[in-house]
Amino acid sequence: MRWRVVVSSTGSGAFAQMRLNGRHALLADEPKMVGGNDIGPGLYEFLLMSLGSCTSMTVQMYASRKKWPLAQVVVRLRHSKVYAEDCADCEKPTAKIDRLEREIEVIGALDAGQRSRLLEIANQCPVHRTLSSKIDIRTTAV
Repeated sequence: MRWRVVVSSTGSGAFAQMRLNGRHALLADEPKMVGGNDIGPGLYEFLLMSLGSCTSMTVQMYASRKKWPLAQVVVRLRHSKVYAEDCADCEKPTAKIDRLEREIEVIGALDAGQRSRLLEIANQCPVHRTLSSKIDIRTTAV
């Protein structure tokens, strides 16, 4: 089986990583305030970029198919750790959960119905669906 993505430490700093997919090389790192050299986006920044890109592409593709006058999509995202609001059944009531906040701006001569539908479609992007579902990660040592 050929691996789609390979990630390797660079040896340049505590956290610097090279990410390769056979066509592109991207650096990842952590900010200086947590011990990195900040030579690339942090890990959660890459996660947010993936969700934002998928959201924008999905909305654009849908509007194009419908021949709607969508000129541009702007997606703003933020990651934080927050206390679970309803933690009655939690093992640790003080445990925090990950929260991704996404703000979507659709630009173009769209009516209210079209705008509303595009926001619904945004939740159907493949990355959103993956992040919202149960994920099975299998790890093997080599």
